[in-house]
Amino acid sequence: MTFKPDAQIDPGKIEDRRGMGRGGGAAIGGGLGTLVVLAIYLLTNGQVSLPAPTGGGGGTGANPSSDVTATCTTGEVANQREDCRIAGYVTSIEEYWSGALEDYQTGDTVLFSDVTETACGTATSQVGPFYCPPDGKIFLDLTFFDQLEADFGAEGGPFAVAYVVAHEYGHHVQNQLGLLESQGGTTGPDGTQVQIELMADCFAGVWAGNAAETGILEPLTEDDIAQALDAAAAVGDDRIQERTQGQVTPDTWTHGSSEQRQQWFRTGYDTADPGECDTSNI
Repeated sequence: MTFKPDAQIDPGKIEDRRGMGRGGGAAIGGGLGTLVVLAIYLLTNGQVSLPAPTGGGGGTGANPSSDVTATCTTGEVANQREDCRIAGYVTSIEEYWSGALEDYQTGDTVLFSDVTETACGTATSQVGPFYCPPDGKIFLDLTFFDQLEADFGAEGGPFAVAYVVAHEYGHHVQNQLGLLESQGGTTGPDGTQVQIELMADCFAGVWAGNAAETGILEPLTEDDIAQALDAAAAVGDDRIQERTQGQVTPDTWTHGSSEQRQQWFRTGYDTADPGECDTSNI
């Protein structure tokens, strides 16, 4: 997957906090690839408070030493730098949803390292990529993608990154549609938490099915889609549980199995229609 070299990328939706704070701290919730913040948000009726880490604090504003805004402006640069690729994906994703969803409100992606403050509380990189509904922002520590390959056996690749970013923007879309205004969430293969996550996977696939039309990316290849499907499988609840606890306990699932996640991403990609992403009857 490559960006069109002359594509104009808007880095203004990237808030770079990397290097602004260091802190240790206990892992929050259930491990890599789990949208812990959203799960807590649903289960606590929107009253989210993440535990603070035991270490230095993280910043909340942009990093004055970052050159993302100045540098990540074209597809040519996005083909060369990981942070610029994130900016390119965000530009394409926002372009698609702005046209597909009436009154769509854009959302920022925050790049951070180790620990940062959010409207959901203090978060560390152990949470994995997540969406915080109260502030409408996606939070991402880029070291997650190294861990995804090293700890969970994903093959990686540029479009594995694109899948993760698009999944989190799927939650941003759900938030604007009022789908996250839940009085609670149930776990299990057909629970409401899994339904929400699989819909976000489907929305990610829908964007992928329309990505070339945004003018930012070259047409996707089967290898691109294979990278996304591989990443989706790597963060399936069954795969994570098998690797971390040696057994699979479906009644505790919050995101869905590897097969479910691949299926719904593929549904979104094949149909390119968000109307096909109703997961309420899985």
